Amino acid sequence: MNTSENGAEAGAYPRRLMIFMLFLICVLNFADRAVFSALAQVIKADLRLTDLQLGLLQGLVFALLYAAVGLPIGLMAERFSRKRIIAGATAIWSAATLATGLAGSFAQLAASRLIVGMGEAGFTPPTASMVADVTPRNRRASTMALVMLGTPAGIFLGATLAGLIASHWDWRTAFLAFGLPGIVIALIFVWIVPEPVRGQADGAAASKEPAPPVGVFLRAVASNRPLVWVIAGGSLAGFGMTSISQFLAVFLARTFDLGVREAAASFGSVSGISIAVGLLVGSFGTDLLSRRDPRWPAWGAAIGLVCAPPIYWAAFHASSFAMSIVLLLIAGSFLLMFFGPTTGMIQNLLPARMRASGVALYTLLYTLIGSGLGPVFVGGMSDVFGARAYAGDYAAACPSGLAPKGATAAQAAACAEASAAGMQMALTLAVLSFLVAAFCFLRAAPGLRQHAQTSA
Repeated sequence: MNTSENGAEAGAYPRRLMIFMLFLICVLNFADRAVFSALAQVIKADLRLTDLQLGLLQGLVFALLYAAVGLPIGLMAERFSRKRIIAGATAIWSAATLATGLAGSFAQLAASRLIVGMGEAGFTPPTASMVADVTPRNRRASTMALVMLGTPAGIFLGATLAGLIASHWDWRTAFLAFGLPGIVIALIFVWIVPEPVRGQADGAAASKEPAPPVGVFLRAVASNRPLVWVIAGGSLAGFGMTSISQFLAVFLARTFDLGVREAAASFGSVSGISIAVGLLVGSFGTDLLSRRDPRWPAWGAAIGLVCAPPIYWAAFHASSFAMSIVLLLIAGSFLLMFFGPTTGMIQNLLPARMRASGVALYTLLYTLIGSGLGPVFVGGMSDVFGARAYAGDYAAACPSGLAPKGATAAQAAACAEASAAGMQMALTLAVLSFLVAAFCFLRAAPGLRQHAQTSA
């Protein structure tokens, strides 16, 4: 195919190839994250980490460079080749995943997680921009959902295979196994996928728009009230969602006394199925309903976020493993109804040359509030509630929430029970953020109709 670096004609552009390759990269993106989440309890025991340290590794440490470089990458994506940015980012986070498997301390894990975060920040903003260039506005959420199906696929694949590999070898081998494929896929992607013409789905005028200065972009966002509410709602939803995803395998292992393979497989299955259902229902459903009323993307997100908390509360306090799994699947499906519509709304509320930056700004706040603070909150509160649940000096009797070597069976059981209770209560508190997020989406809804009318 004869295509230039600057793009291809709309009719000749290999849209399906681009979507498929972005899907594969998304699979790797979330598989690498799921490996750490699935093996967190094993890593904790091997390196004697506290729940707070686990929260930092899965949250704030990961989020620091992710958030710091996210907006600059979005601004770069308005001006330079987006496919090269995505390929470079994929290679970076894959190399850092390899380094994670070689870490021998909290500090070394933190360094590798920082680089993983920096690399993964380069995926979503340029991806959303490329998808919007080849997709009409009433199909952007659903088309982006096809790419983001890599999220449940990656989580299921990463968690399931990580548990299997760790049970046969060790947790370090799992990270090595997932780091190598990303480097190969990055090279293939930059070789076979052409750069689409910017704004081609919005007409000739949009494709010729210059990239605006940073100040102009920030003023445009600040003056766009529905966009501000959408970004706020998605960021707050991310607080609870990331808290649950990063500690779900830990919760299942402690509460139901599961081994690493069983806990990882359960985490992967619950996350993969619920994300797929919520993503598809939320994206395709609201795209379809938005043809009747443009407020449906915000309404759909709010409905899911209101329904999720009580079901999660029941799941975290279920008396049986089977009941907890069923409730977690239902709750997760409702929760993920916000994910696809949020990105679609951001794309539709901004002009072509601001879309990558808009998604980058959302990703920055989502990462700081969700990935940065959520797991740290849950990890810290788990330590606090665990200490309250233990009849005695928890820090001395159960260092890092684990019974010391040589402890009696009774002491080990008491430490395990307190540790499980602490995680249960911390997760129960975290899901309250969904109700605040739902309020934000409801506030955004009226502005969506007004924007659609003025853009028609």
